Amino acid sequence: MPNAYSRALKAHDNNQEGIRLQKILAQAGFGSRRKCEQIILDGRVEVDGELVTELGTRADPSKQEIRVDGSRVRLNPNHITLALNKPRKVLSTMDDPKGRYTLRDIVGDKYERIFHMGRLDYDSEGLILMTNDGELSQHVMHPKYEVEKTYIATLQGRISGNVCRRLVSQGVQLDDGWIRLDHCAIIDANHDTTLVKVVLHSGKNRIVRRIFDAVGFPVKRLVRTQIGPIKLGDLKSGSYRVLSQTEVRSLAKEVGL
Repeated sequence: MPNAYSRALKAHDNNQEGIRLQKILAQAGFGSRRKCEQIILDGRVEVDGELVTELGTRADPSKQEIRVDGSRVRLNPNHITLALNKPRKVLSTMDDPKGRYTLRDIVGDKYERIFHMGRLDYDSEGLILMTNDGELSQHVMHPKYEVEKTYIATLQGRISGNVCRRLVSQGVQLDDGWIRLDHCAIIDANHDTTLVKVVLHSGKNRIVRRIFDAVGFPVKRLVRTQIGPIKLGDLKSGSYRVLSQTEVRSLAKEVGL
């Protein structure tokens, strides 16, 4: 039960315009109220371009631009962002006229106007991000930002370290131009298959499969494990979780919001 002081403080807050900055920052995932107060005192917060160091300062996050260390504070209780682990044989769409399994079959109709940020092909697995935040989605999918994506690929055949290094240093020419991997490392190998970790920024359709097809090592299995700062982790196939405010903030910062 709240004590008389906290009730009075809440009533006082509600009678004044705006919300205390430290409360806004705490709700946005910057830590405890005390930690957020220190962030303000350290001169890391701006409201509409003006540096704020007074703890009593109030703001309206729906009308004013609040930034911490230059990154905008995003606080909308109606926005939701999900991490979903897509299984094989699931379409990266919300509906399918042929009645095939889609992302909607996993998330249901619990969230209004939610949609996926990017896709995975029908036979690929792993991390897909979904949101009802249009601005965040536009930035994540915009070619200007080309968010880094990490995959674990099982290749047919035994690829050499030299081929991996060449895909990073020189790249390979595909039908739609040259493409390079940002990173390629062999995790394990036997006579028939090679397990590799690859990182790249491109979001082109089936790009990982096309790269390895071009060098003679078709992909037998492909799992996306990370998009920007968001990791798949131990999320079970066919399930999803709601991203924390801290995760959403890190993703937004990655794409310039």
